[in-house]
Formats: sequence, C-alpha cells, structure tokens
Amino acid sequence: MLAASYMIGVDMGTTSTKAVLFTTKGEVIAKEGIEYPLHSPTAETAEQDPEVIYQAVITAIRDTIQVSGVDKAAIRCISFSSAMHSVIAVDAENKPLTACITWADNRATKWTDKIKEETDSHSIYLRTGTPIHPMAPLSKLRWLKEEHPATFAQAAKFISIKEYVFFKLFGSYKVDHSIASATGMFNLEELAWDKEALQVAGVTEDKLSEPVSTTYQFVGLTEQMAELLGVLRQTPFIIGASDGVLSNLGVGAVDEGVVAVTIGTSGAIRAVTDKPTTDPKGRIFCYALTENHWVIGGPVNNGGVVLRWVRDELGAAETETAARLGIDPYEVLTKIASLVKPGSDGLLFHPYLAGERAPLWDANARGSFFGLGLHHKKEHMIRAVLEGVLLNLYSVLLALTELTGKPKRIQATGGFARSELWRQMMADIFDQEVHIPESYESSCLGAAVLGLYSLGDIDSFDVVNDMIGRTHHHTPDPECVEVYQELMSIYIQLSRSFQTEYERIADFQRRMLR
Repeated sequence: MLAASYMIGVDMGTTSTKAVLFTTKGEVIAKEGIEYPLHSPTAETAEQDPEVIYQAVITAIRDTIQVSGVDKAAIRCISFSSAMHSVIAVDAENKPLTACITWADNRATKWTDKIKEETDSHSIYLRTGTPIHPMAPLSKLRWLKEEHPATFAQAAKFISIKEYVFFKLFGSYKVDHSIASATGMFNLEELAWDKEALQVAGVTEDKLSEPVSTTYQFVGLTEQMAELLGVLRQTPFIIGASDGVLSNLGVGAVDEGVVAVTIGTSGAIRAVTDKPTTDPKGRIFCYALTENHWVIGGPVNNGGVVLRWVRDELGAAETETAARLGIDPYEVLTKIASLVKPGSDGLLFHPYLAGERAPLWDANARGSFFGLGLHHKKEHMIRAVLEGVLLNLYSVLLALTELTGKPKRIQATGGFARSELWRQMMADIFDQEVHIPESYESSCLGAAVLGLYSLGDIDSFDVVNDMIGRTHHHTPDPECVEVYQELMSIYIQLSRSFQTEYERIADFQRRMLR
C-alpha cells in the first residue's frame, strides 16, 4: 500500500448521494449525504433533475473532505457507485432534453409489452442479462421514440446519471460495464452493445457512450474543479459500478455460496459468479462487477416502502403513540406485530404496491391480502405485511438457488436490520443463518474497495472481510420454518394465478386515475 491512506466512495442513489471517506482499512473517517426529490406528477412517472444530482455529488465530496480534515494529498482515489437503469437524453450541446428518468418510472409499460409480443425478447434477455421490463433503458428508449419522437430525434446521446456526472467532470462520455449491463442492450459475453437489442430500442451505437471496465480511471480535473472539491488535479476518479453489485462487495458477499440481501425502500438478493449467468426462466438479472466477477439476483420494488405505507395509512394511532413516547413509530408497529404468531393466523400479503420486478417482472402486479377473516385484527395485517415482503424475497432466492445451489450464508443489510423481529423473521422464512454486517454504507465501501483494486493496491476483494465486522446473528427456529414452508407454496401459487387479473385491475386503475 502506498503512503496515501484514504479513499472516498460516492454512491449516487435514488433519493440521495452519499460520500464516505474511509481509511484503507475500511474505517469511516467522515461522511456526508445530500437528499433530493423524486418527481412523480403521475402514478407512472419517476424522474429527477440531473443537475441537482450533479451538484449533490460535488457538495457531498467537498463537505466530506472538509469535515475529515485530511490532507488532500493523502486521498488515494475517489470511486463511484450509482443507481441503475436511468436515462437522460442530451442534445448536441450536451444539454439535457429530458429529466433523469429513473428505474422506478413505468411509462414504458405498454412498449415493454409490445417488445415482448413482437420480438424474441427472451433471447435478448439471455444475451444481456436484463429482463424485459419498464425499468430498463431498452424499454425507456422505445417509449421515447414512439411517444416523444421530436425529443428522440433531437438527442445526440442517451446516457445514465453517472455518465452525466462524469461528462461534467471530465468532458468524456464513458459508461462502465456494470451500468451498461443493466440497460438491456449490452452483450455480456462480448462486453459490447448488442446489435439486436439496439434495433429493438431504436438507437444506434453512436448515440450511446463508450463501454469501459468498472476499474477505468479518469484523471486530470480542471484546476477550478480540483479547488472546488478540495482534491489534487491528478487524484484518480474511478468510474466504478452500479449500487447493487457494489453493495455485494461492500458486505463481503463475493465468495461462492454467500448471498447478500438488502431491504431499504426497495430490496434485492444477489450472489457473485465468475462468469455471466442467466436464467432459462428469465427470473433474475446478471450484471457486471469486473470481467471476472458477475452479480446475479433479483430486485424487488417493494421493501421498506410497504411498511411506510402501513405506517401512513393504517398506523395513525401507533404513530401518535410513538410521538408521545419519543420513539420511532416503526418500533411500535413491529412490537404490535410481534404479538402475533408466525404465519399471521393464515393471513398472506402480496406486497406488490408498486408493481414488481423479480420474480414476476410485471409492472401491473398489485398488492393483496389473502385469507382475511373475522378473527384477524390490525396486528395480523401488520405482521402479514412484514412476512409478505420476506416471502416475496424468498421466492427470488429460490430462483437463485436453482442456478447457484443453496446459500452457505446470508449477509443482510438495509433499514430493515434495525428491527430484531424482521431479522429473525428472515432467518425463519429463508431457513438460513442471517448475519448483519457492521458497515451500513455498503455501496460506498464497495466502490472504495473497487478503487483500490483498480489502482493495483489490492489483488483480490478478500480484504473486505476484515473491514465489515458483524452486529447481529440469527439462526432459524425449526417450528417457524415449518409454518412458513407450508405457507410459501400457497403464496407462490397465488401470485402465478393472478397474472391476468393484475393486468385487468391495473388497466382499470390507470383509467380511473387519469
């Protein structure tokens, strides 16, 4: 290791950008986060102002360095994580023609269905690793071309939010293999844009950025920008990867048999393989980490956002009680849920309040309680919601297990980890030991470690295991496992049975909400 002893990981997320300054041993020295809004003027729209996010990146890096007080010469690198699936159209003057259209935007739903009907969409998935879904830039570009042809025609480039930020910093359009592999247009075996997928999207290769390795280094900031950020002009900026794959790295879930589970606003389950791997049934994604590390798994739309819905729509009394006691309202809700037996006395909840990605890949999916009887009370509904989020994630894990075998260990992170009930529930539903790493800034740490790997300071990712520590450990309760295994088959069968009804009710809702 060289004399410089600090690294910065930057994570450009959906709701905020975080910058964390670590020692090369993984110790957190300073961190800053800048929040920004997600604009949703309609039920299907989810977009952001790219300039606001760029300014958040600048502010987060600058403030982190200032707070830390470290010598700028001691900063080894600044490495980046970013949310996936975003699209920004820019003109020939490099000015945005659109907002940043995020992964959560579902306006491309109709065109996603057309792509599935009119093309061999499964073969595209098998080559690109991204299921055909409104989240993917493949579908978003088709939607833009068909419904906003003037904007589409004016666009000189279609880029992600990370490409926007790096162009502003260095004046070059590059896209890392990880972000590219989440577009639905990137051939995993060839590490190049997939010609058939581009035809389906309606774009040519010159409209997209040049794909580069996740270890690619930018150097040579302008003097003005270096001064603004508080770094040396030659400080390496590592392009990095996507937030999901870097979260795996940041929690130490890189070795064979180790699975990472994250539940924040949304959720995901991921494992690492040494080569691109796709699912014959099309249930999981495959994204690049490095040329020798590939992350497979599934994202879900419905994680903590569902519990927030319970708090806001069903938990007014509990929220008021929590305010009087000066405690988190989620503590009150989970305490109430803990009074109910596992299985919620036969009440199941499908948490598809925001459509769903894995394992259904159906933007029309909608939430439902099943088995509701007069014996059920509010506390049953709250527990069923907590269980439903995990049962849905477990269905993704089952798909992953078919490809990689049964996990040896679960590394779980996210806001859910604050709840002892929810952590134990995961161990029981997954029938696995669950470990909670001490480091909660997993994407930032993953980015920073990837930066060290890019510089050649480390030759493997094993060093992460000495950085993360552990806060909690849960083992499954055999009696609870038996209950959940019985309910799981019912849970899965129901979601499969409702596919036609999901489409019909979603269409009805769209017409009523216009």
